[in-house]
Amino acid sequence: MDTAQACHGLGVRTVAVSAGYQCAEPREAFYRHMDAANIDLKAFSETFYQRLCGGHLEPVLETLAYLKHETQTWLEITTLLIPGENDSIQELEALTQWIFENLGPDVPLHFSAFHPDWKLQDRASTPRSALLAARRIAKQNGLRHVYVGNVASQEGESTICHHCENLLIGRDRYELTEWNLTDGGACGACGTACAGVFEATPGTWGAKRMSVHLHGER
Repeated sequence: MDTAQACHGLGVRTVAVSAGYQCAEPREAFYRHMDAANIDLKAFSETFYQRLCGGHLEPVLETLAYLKHETQTWLEITTLLIPGENDSIQELEALTQWIFENLGPDVPLHFSAFHPDWKLQDRASTPRSALLAARRIAKQNGLRHVYVGNVASQEGESTICHHCENLLIGRDRYELTEWNLTDGGACGACGTACAGVFEATPGTWGAKRMSVHLHGER
């Protein structure tokens, strides 16, 4: 929170990347300082949360609903698809239907590929086909902005107008390949507003890196 306040003092916006596992009072205090949040919805199963996370699903759902309905914080969701753990058709149907019914069609959902690491090395990497299948399920259930991550897929990374299906923002990993939004964040072809927080012109940062040097008292 101190860092977020310092950023705001310099005109820098803040983004929280969180598992969303927070009680009501600290949650309210924390997100008062956040311009955007990407919440990990790790699965849509209480069994998964208890067995693999040592926690519970409901507090995360409460955080998602709080952010959407009681704050001005821009909200996005990421689900890491782990083969054999949280990638069944039934669970994906339930997860995406809950998002549509409780958060609406415009909250972006990212399905990311799992790669074996640390304490989960006995699972295979998520096939690209499984991510694209999950994306199809989400879109069939009414979600407008569904993306895939940790794999290359310009279709799965790009933003499409939900009204006329014009390509709004083309993405290739960290590079922007197309920008067809008006200054006000609407489709350049049909004028339909695109949910999001946009500058009048696209950024040019791309895949560059910048080193950050922190100075402070020891």
